[in-house]
Amino acid sequence: MHAQQARDLASYNRWMNESIYAACAKISDQERKEDRGAFFKSIHGTLNHLLLGDKIWLGRFLNEPFQVSGLNQELHSDFEALQADRKITDQKITDWSHQLTDEALQDELRYTSIVNPITRKYELWLAVTHFFNHQTHHRGQLTTLLNQLGIDVGVTDLIWLPEVIERNAP
Repeated sequence: MHAQQARDLASYNRWMNESIYAACAKISDQERKEDRGAFFKSIHGTLNHLLLGDKIWLGRFLNEPFQVSGLNQELHSDFEALQADRKITDQKITDWSHQLTDEALQDELRYTSIVNPITRKYELWLAVTHFFNHQTHHRGQLTTLLNQLGIDVGVTDLIWLPEVIERNAP
C-alpha cells in the first residue's frame, strides 16, 4: 500500500458514507432499527458498528485509544447524531490519511485487541488495508439491506470515485 492509496480510500469512505446515509435518511427510524437478520441486526446497528470500528482503528493509528465496552456498543441511538459523528470521523480519517507517508506505512502498529485482549502487531500498511476493507465489508451489507427495501444507493465502485475519475480523465 502507498500513501496515495490510503488517501483515495479515505475519500472513497467519505463518498460512500454520504451515499449510504442519504439512502438511510429516506426510511423511518423504525425501519432503520428493525432486526433484519444482519450480523449487527439492523441498518442502524450496522451503521453504528461501522462508525465504532472506524473510531477504534483511527484511535490506534493516532495513538489515541478509543475506549469501548464491546463491538456492538451503541454510540448514538439518534440517527442525526450518528450521521453528525460519522461526518466528523470521516473528516478525521481524511486528515489522518493526508499525513501518511509511504515510509510510515512500513512501520509497525502495536495495539491491544478488543476481541481477545492481547497485544497484537502488524505492519501499518496491513492494518490500514484492513481498516478500509472492514468499511467496505459492512457497507456491502448495508447496500443489500437497503436494496431489500427498494432503495438504490447508487454506484459503489472505487473507480467511480469523483477524484479518481478527475485524476484519470483523458
